[in-house]
Amino acid sequence: MQAEIRDKTSREESWSVVHPPSPDDAAAVATLRSAVAAMKRKLEGVAARAPFNGIMERVAAPDGTSLEADTVGGISGWWAMPKQARKDAAILHLHGGWFNWGTASAFHNLVGHIARSAGVNAFIPDYRLAPEQPFPAALEDEEASYRGLVDRGVKRTALTGDSARGNLALALLSIAGRQAGSAGTVPQGAVVLSPVTDLALTGESFKTRAEADRFVRAQAAGLVRSYLGESDPKNPLASPLYGDLVDLPPVRIHVGDDEVLLEDSRRYVERAVAAGVDAKLGVWMGMPRRFVNSIGNLRAANQALRAIGAFLSDRLEGARKRPMPF
Repeated sequence: MQAEIRDKTSREESWSVVHPPSPDDAAAVATLRSAVAAMKRKLEGVAARAPFNGIMERVAAPDGTSLEADTVGGISGWWAMPKQARKDAAILHLHGGWFNWGTASAFHNLVGHIARSAGVNAFIPDYRLAPEQPFPAALEDEEASYRGLVDRGVKRTALTGDSARGNLALALLSIAGRQAGSAGTVPQGAVVLSPVTDLALTGESFKTRAEADRFVRAQAAGLVRSYLGESDPKNPLASPLYGDLVDLPPVRIHVGDDEVLLEDSRRYVERAVAAGVDAKLGVWMGMPRRFVNSIGNLRAANQALRAIGAFLSDRLEGARKRPMPF
């Protein structure tokens, strides 16, 4: 009943768009759940780095997109570059992995799809990971990469991120907006997938989605501890949910209804809208965590990717000529 109430409420809120599952997707998701059931509660600590990277490396490669190693702002990483990309704009993608896992290389297929859909080159920095380099090392690296893009003369930027690094994308959005020293250095917007916005882990969906999600609160708590150390989980730079959201550029968040991070996404957008931000939440019913990874296999993943590309393309064009896409 609690989920039914939440779903009904979402449909009544102008900032929340509920996407029903297609019959084909429902069958595909059932197969996917069966395939990953053995991994529930298993990804913990640095030992999970290799299997996590393996999951991301299985994302289908995008057509017409090349890769190039580079160092931006002193941070090494990879460019995903679609053919005929805009030259005066760029995406900075902050890859996921609960602050402890992931590499730019492992995420290049997913980010390549985002870049291709938006028609813009995307840089994926290899930021420092916990526990070797705890908070705020990763955020410092992300900010350095962003400043590096600005120093190169990139006039229009957008931020994207997923899971834990959706957290950093939203934190960096606030930092870049507050510290912008000249016109053209503020990100034009951000799109994040299933962000962790509250490192105090108080979201109700950690309970209500515990059975549906293959990732549980106990896993998250251990990874967050290794990232934060003694830092306050409600520090706005660690948990964007608790920050000042006034005057942020437009934000779009996509999340599966079956995810433990559903409430992290929902509460952030609710606060952002209350602060006057153009923010919207896409809730994909019946979808598990990282459903967007299944590009080409899930209709929901393909639809979400098109929406992400349309939003980013619109924001990076330099002029709004049509209603903002979701």
